[in-house]
Amino acid sequence: MSFDFEEYTRAQSLEDWIMTKCEDWRNHYENNYEARHDEYYRLWRGIWDGADSLRESERSKLIAPALQQAVESSVAEIEEATFGRGEWFDIKDDVLDQDTSDIAGVKKMLKEDFEFTKTRKAVADCILTSAIYGTAVGELVVEEVKEMKPATQPIMDGSMRAVGVTIEDRFVVKLNPVLPQNFLIDPVATTVEDALGVAVDQFVPLHHVTMLQESGVYRDVDVGTASTDNDLEADKELTHQAEDKVRLTKYYGLVPSELLDEALKELSEEDEDEEIVELSDSKTKSQYVEAIVVLANGIIIKAEENPYMMSDRPIVAFSWDVVPNRFWGRGVCEKGYNSQKALDTELRARIDALALTIHPMIAVDASRLPRGMKPEVKAGKMFLTNGNPSEILQPFNFGNVGQVTFAQAGQLEKMVQQSTGAVDSTGISGGVNGEGTAAGISMSLGAIIKRHKRTLINFQEMFLIPLVQKTAWRYMQYAPERYVAQDFKFVATSSLGIIAREYEVTQLVQLLQTMPADNPVYPLLIEAIIENMNLSKREEMLQAIKQSQQPNPEAQQMQQQQQQMQMQQLQLAMAKEQATAAALQAQAAESTARAEKYNQEARMEQFYAETDRIKATASSSKDDVDDKEFEKRMRVAELTLKKQSQEAKQALPPAQEG
Repeated sequence: MSFDFEEYTRAQSLEDWIMTKCEDWRNHYENNYEARHDEYYRLWRGIWDGADSLRESERSKLIAPALQQAVESSVAEIEEATFGRGEWFDIKDDVLDQDTSDIAGVKKMLKEDFEFTKTRKAVADCILTSAIYGTAVGELVVEEVKEMKPATQPIMDGSMRAVGVTIEDRFVVKLNPVLPQNFLIDPVATTVEDALGVAVDQFVPLHHVTMLQESGVYRDVDVGTASTDNDLEADKELTHQAEDKVRLTKYYGLVPSELLDEALKELSEEDEDEEIVELSDSKTKSQYVEAIVVLANGIIIKAEENPYMMSDRPIVAFSWDVVPNRFWGRGVCEKGYNSQKALDTELRARIDALALTIHPMIAVDASRLPRGMKPEVKAGKMFLTNGNPSEILQPFNFGNVGQVTFAQAGQLEKMVQQSTGAVDSTGISGGVNGEGTAAGISMSLGAIIKRHKRTLINFQEMFLIPLVQKTAWRYMQYAPERYVAQDFKFVATSSLGIIAREYEVTQLVQLLQTMPADNPVYPLLIEAIIENMNLSKREEMLQAIKQSQQPNPEAQQMQQQQQQMQMQQLQLAMAKEQATAAALQAQAAESTARAEKYNQEARMEQFYAETDRIKATASSSKDDVDDKEFEKRMRVAELTLKKQSQEAKQALPPAQEG
């Protein structure tokens, strides 16, 4: 048999459909998470419960503060990383947009609005909630408030002015932290966006609903008061709760289109002045439509399609540590739960043993005590006995509490720190033989910082950036005169927590000690150290350092003049050196030419001598040969002399020819 969706929706109303879903989701939460969340809350508060006793003879009701310290230390790390530098969010524009003035304006207005609505405190509360329960939820609420500002008003023809106030209507977006017991979500969902729907189910004062009815936000009907239900109360441990309250259920998510349409028609028929809002054609074609429905004690006082321009749900949530395929995450209390329980058992057993040692049990011979005497033990009490008191009163002597219990307690406290990643005031692990080493401390700090960074990334990506983004969208929609609708990219500016900053400052100081003051990197290191330090006048100090790095105009001008004079002197020196080099080069060329001349003269003298020798040889040989042979030898001699003469002329420099 197939499921008939239309018949299913016809068989019930919108309020029945929503309340049925909410009850199913609440049963899932109560059966799987409520008991553990209550115990995490008690351990963080240090509230003892009968379920904490692991021994029947246990009398002490103490709870060790180890888990409390781990929660506060971890929360302080994330808060310091988020708000430590003042600016906890930033805006980036499109890379193609050359005008960045709009970014500065939007950022300034968002900062002012966040301060007006105390958003920073609400975010801090959500961080604490996530550390305790594992998951934090925040609801974004758009309200129109009356803003009062001091002003002066003219009286008596404008000659005098009286001090008064101006009242202006203003749209604000508030972040309301929601406790886990007041938040309902589809069990099969892992995020708010992929759930069928979510609901904020909590008690609110009756006047809160009445005032919103008078302002027209809610439908004006009699909702009555709700019965006491501690499961929804913020403080479950209180024995007496307020009675003048209303159970307000705000549903955000998908609802059947037919049921919403019928509900809108019924609401419009009840209120003649209310305009009938019909669903668009595109919506009617779908079985579900995104809507916002508010019920007070099960009665619908508001129902509408999602009015926000981005059709997003006004809920932001994040997990301290993500549990795969689960919406509810794992917090600091869950991490240190087992170690905390063992530590509490050890502590209470020690206290009980000390009580027996200091105030032991006493065996009494009741027949030898005066009638009506109470055998109780207290300081200064006097016992009247009929005989020797040592024979009548006999205490049971217990041994002293072993010192090993103190060592065991210390080890259990370290186990809490190891499981949660927190650091207490006693120091950091990483020692050898009881003494901390730089390498061990560095490794321990590195591991702690990495664990905090993982939580910080979850917080930024799942909570902080969506919070700023959704807030800006609502201001663009409801306050367009102040916020221009543009597509901005919001980023978080969270950096380092307390431990990480102290660790980084130590490393920077060590690096600074190894660097001379005239090094260009020296001022940058000082600036980085001051940025990571929590100083009251940090911004002024940074500004002074930046100004000191900028040169004085007069000093810069004098420096330029000195540089020009040095350049002129350098040019004169270079010209003088060039003239000296040219003179030396000319002298060298002259010496070379003179030497070459001397060489050629020596060659010519040798040539002339050779000529004379040939002539003499020819004259002496004339007598021994005939005329033809003599003429032949003379021609050979002449050719030889002519050749040698030409070679001698070619060897001479051009200036020396002729």
